[in-house]
Amino acid sequence: MNFSSFLRAGLWSSLLACLSLLAWPSLAEAQAAKSGSFQDAGHAILVSRLDNGLTVVVKRLPRAPTAVHMLWVRVGSIDEVDGYSGLAHMLEHMMFKGTPSVPAGEFSRRVAALGGRENAFTDRDFTGFFQQIPSSRLSEVMKLEADRFAHNIWPDEEFKKELEVVKEERRMRTDDQPRSALYEQLESTQFIASPYRRPIIGWMNDLDNMKPQNARDFYQTWYAPNNAVLVVVGDVDPSAVLALAQSHYGDLPAKVLPERKPRLEPEQKGIRRVSFKAPAKQAYVALSWKVPGFKGFDSISKLDATSALDSKEALALTVLSALLDGYEGARLDRALTQGPKRVAQEVGSYYDFAGRGPQVFVLEGVPKEGVSMAQLEEQLKAQLHKVAREGVSEAELQRVKAQWLASAVYKRDSLFNQAQEMGAFWARGLPLDTSDLLIDPLSKVTAQEVQAVAQKYFSDDQLTVAYLWPQAMDEGAVKRQQQAASTGGLR
Repeated sequence: MNFSSFLRAGLWSSLLACLSLLAWPSLAEAQAAKSGSFQDAGHAILVSRLDNGLTVVVKRLPRAPTAVHMLWVRVGSIDEVDGYSGLAHMLEHMMFKGTPSVPAGEFSRRVAALGGRENAFTDRDFTGFFQQIPSSRLSEVMKLEADRFAHNIWPDEEFKKELEVVKEERRMRTDDQPRSALYEQLESTQFIASPYRRPIIGWMNDLDNMKPQNARDFYQTWYAPNNAVLVVVGDVDPSAVLALAQSHYGDLPAKVLPERKPRLEPEQKGIRRVSFKAPAKQAYVALSWKVPGFKGFDSISKLDATSALDSKEALALTVLSALLDGYEGARLDRALTQGPKRVAQEVGSYYDFAGRGPQVFVLEGVPKEGVSMAQLEEQLKAQLHKVAREGVSEAELQRVKAQWLASAVYKRDSLFNQAQEMGAFWARGLPLDTSDLLIDPLSKVTAQEVQAVAQKYFSDDQLTVAYLWPQAMDEGAVKRQQQAASTGGLR
């Protein structure tokens, strides 16, 4: 499962992921220490680090007799090198292909037999594996996951078969999806040095030339307990889960990890454009600016001046995107898709917020019939320029902030989301309680700060524009796009 949909889900889902855990008293300190036990709204949370470096996070939520077991590895497409794009994602697939004691395909069958569901995902920054099972079967699932984490093995023929599955996944999710293919071109144009320029699923030529030993080497290099976090959320006893983690994971040896070389993106000094043709029903416009990302909390991490400023401005950029497209009838929708002067059928905004690489702020839209992509581009820019020129009202700010808190409470009902957030924060080097720590600074973002980032970051110098020029669709193209749209794709 390619995790890029998490990045494309829009600012609102990403923002809510940062706001849904509301009352962790001191998890940031626990992350730095070896272990600690805490309370969150009456629910026990344990954070510990085994002697081999594996971080273990357990949150007790006894609402139903279920649990989510997640293992996150801090390795993704950002850790690949040119010529080997798609390797992290390919290895994710191969992790289902067996160990000396669990043959290929048996892992999923055993989880299903336990009454659970399971899958995995690859992102630019991390790879994750999860199972949601009755909490009484946690030990059995943990044994299975620890086994494949430490003893993944498969014959060359199994790799070759699965590689064809990944190629078909690429065809369905990228090649036959015009907007996905457009974004692939946009990112490869926008970024020069950053590994974010490569697609998570990999270039087809790299997949064509990928060898079984490439995946084995990647696995041996990065899959180490000191490069992973285990997150368990549900109807469990934290101390018992820690004992299980020690039993199943504790004997796995730590590894010396490669040095992660910074690959900083050179400053962009002028607009870049992508003109992309594909069989499609609608034209589409995407405007993507390079902007700062969130680096952490100065009071905890003692950030340098540049990183501290980036984080402060990231909060304002988060609010800006929410004001543009964070609720029904927000600025973009109201100005561009409604009324007699509407120019778009749909519009949107999202901001990446945080990651191990550079972040972007995107406006997107589908022009109304009779409106050119150039006209829609100018109208999207005009909404940013209006904020830069006139600012935003206190009423708008208060509406967004009230909705944050209401939605945050609602999201606490999902065990999966809570486990997912903690894993993603850990993988990106942020405190596990980032969601709690963000509430106060986000609530204090001012209209002046929002106006300031709108004035600072949205010139053409940092902009990459992509146009999708729709081409005639034959029956084959229609069928392929319908099939891709109706399926979740292959793992």
